Amino acid sequence: MNIRLLILLVILSSLFGYLEWGGGNHSFLFEIEYQIIVSLLSQPKSVAHPFVIIPLLGQLILLVALFQKKPSRILIYLGILSLTLLLGIMFAIGIMSENFKILISTIPFIITSILSLRTIRKRKKS
Repeated sequence: MNIRLLILLVILSSLFGYLEWGGGNHSFLFEIEYQIIVSLLSQPKSVAHPFVIIPLLGQLILLVALFQKKPSRILIYLGILSLTLLLGIMFAIGIMSENFKILISTIPFIITSILSLRTIRKRKKS
């Protein structure tokens, strides 16, 4: 499978993670990410937290890899690892709280990440 397509799918699947929290609040990651970017421009200190910054940087790293002539394996690994920090925790929360909406929303990211990593390994061996 084409590595560029897989990188794009990893980025897109990371945007559709679903969160729920107290008081009936819920949101997809793309909605939260929009609010973070707006806040980052107006009040940078309000979003200065590792669980906010690292996954956002992971998406940016994957975007850079997507537009490289030959996508860098290191950038792909770093991007996926950075996003796994957030989506992996969301996956664990979905399991522990038995919240299947959260759990199912992370599965496309996990699958596309695994496919991407396997594709990179196969290309490395050839």
